[in-house]
Amino acid sequence: MKYLLVVEKSKDWKDEFPQVTVVTAKEYIKGDDALSKRGLRVINLCRSYSYLSIGYYVSLLAEARGQKAQPSVQTLTDLSRKSIYSMEVDFINSEIDKAIRKHQVSAYATGIELDIIFGLCHPPDLRDLAHSIFEIFPCPFLRVEFRKTNIWQIRSIRPMYLNNLNAEQLALFTTYFNSYMGRRWNKPRTRWVSKYDLAILYNPQEKLAPSNKGALNKFISMGKKLGIDVELIEKKDLDSLAEYDGLLIRETTAIEHYTYTFAKKAQAEGMVVIDDPVSILKCTNKVYLTELLTTQRIPIPKTMILTEKDFKLAEDTLQFPLVLKIPDGAFSRGIYKAENLDQAREYAKILFKDSDIILIQEYMYTEFDWRVGVLANKPLFVCQYFMSKAHWQIVKHESNGKAIEGTFKAWRLEDVDPKIINIALKAASAIGDGLYGVDLKQNDKGIYVMEVNDNPNIDAGVEDTILGDELYTRILEEFVRRWEMRRSV
Repeated sequence: MKYLLVVEKSKDWKDEFPQVTVVTAKEYIKGDDALSKRGLRVINLCRSYSYLSIGYYVSLLAEARGQKAQPSVQTLTDLSRKSIYSMEVDFINSEIDKAIRKHQVSAYATGIELDIIFGLCHPPDLRDLAHSIFEIFPCPFLRVEFRKTNIWQIRSIRPMYLNNLNAEQLALFTTYFNSYMGRRWNKPRTRWVSKYDLAILYNPQEKLAPSNKGALNKFISMGKKLGIDVELIEKKDLDSLAEYDGLLIRETTAIEHYTYTFAKKAQAEGMVVIDDPVSILKCTNKVYLTELLTTQRIPIPKTMILTEKDFKLAEDTLQFPLVLKIPDGAFSRGIYKAENLDQAREYAKILFKDSDIILIQEYMYTEFDWRVGVLANKPLFVCQYFMSKAHWQIVKHESNGKAIEGTFKAWRLEDVDPKIINIALKAASAIGDGLYGVDLKQNDKGIYVMEVNDNPNIDAGVEDTILGDELYTRILEEFVRRWEMRRSV
C-alpha cells in the first residue's frame, strides 16, 4: 500500500470512484501498524480542515508518523487566513495577470472563479496557472477567486471538500485523480534574500514572555559585537518586517496568532527565522508531538489520544491520578490533573469544547523538570525547573491571573547525565534544526520527554547562568552561519 485516502464518513467514497485503499478518519487516528507505516502518502479528504478538527488531526498525525500528507498542516494553516496566503502568492502576481488576460473572459469582467482539483482545472488554458497555485498550496480541492483592479490578482483561496462537490466537479475529480496519483509531490515554492539586520519580535505586555528585558538587551549588545543590527519589533510592525534579514521570535507562539503570521511572512521574504513556521506547527500541538516521539521511539509517559466518544469508552480503564491536556496549551495552561473519574469527566468536558481530540497522560510526579536547550542540533544549556510551591506544575496559575513559578538550577553540560542530553537531542532533531527547549522528567524508571518547545525561555539570570553573554552570542552566530550559507549558494 503506497497511497491511503482518508474520509470523514465511509459514505463519502462512492462505489464509482477509483479503487484505492480508503479508511475513515477515526480509523486512521487510532492508527494500527498498517496505517502508521512510515512513507505512506496520505490524501486527506475529510469534511473540514479547520484548526483542531478531525481533518486537521489527520494531516497532523500523518506528518508525525513520517508520512506525506495532502494537504499538509502547513498548507492548511497557510490557507486559513488571507494575511498568510497573500504573502505566498505575491511573487506569481504577474503570472496570474498574464494567464487570465490570455483567457477568454469578457472585457467588462471584474472577477472569475477557478476550481483546482489535484492541480488540474477546466478550462485547459488556465492549467499552467492552476499548477502554479497548487505547487504553493497542495490541497486536493481548491476554489480560487480572482479580482481585477489594475491587474488580475487572487482575492481568496479556500479548500473545497469531497462531500460537497457537485456533479460537474465530481466528474472532473474522477478524471483527474488517477493522473495525480502518478505524480511526484513537490514542496511549495519559496523565495529568499540576504541582509544583516535582525528583528526580535516581542510583546512588552506579555506576563510570561520567553525572554525578559535583560535578555533582550543582551541580544542587542552582543549583536553589535558581531556586526548585527538587532532591533525590537512588535505586532504593529508586520508591514516593515521585510526590511530585516532575520527574525527571532521572543514571544509565546501559537498557530492562530500573529506570531505565526510573522514567521510565515519572514519565510516568504527569504529571511532566516527562528522560530520557523514548521517548528511552530509541530511544537505547539501535543497530539503531533506524542505521535512523533512515539514513532521515533523516544520515551514519553503513557499517553492516549482520545475523541469524546473514545474517552467515554475508555473510562473503565483509566488509572488515577492522570493528566488531561488540550493539544495546544502553553505555560502549564490547558492542563488538568484528575484524581478520580468525576474530575476527569469534568475536565474532559471543558477541553472537548475547544478540540475534537484531547490527551490523557499518566501522572508522573518529580520535584523538577529538566530543560535542555538545543540549537541547530547541539546542546546549548541545561536547567532544572522546580515545581511551584505546594503545586504539581512548574507554573501555578492563580484565579486572579497571577502566575507563580518555581525555582531553578542551571547546570554545566559536562555535569549532566549524557543520557538526558542524548534523548533531548534526539527529540529536538525530530522537529528540525532550530532553537528548542526539550522538557524531560527523570525517575527510577528512566528518562521521559514531556514536550519540545519551539521558543524556549532565554532569560537573563536563568538560562544564561552558566554561559553568560556566550549564550546570546551562540544564538546570533547561528543566524550569521545561515546567512553566510545562503550567500554562498
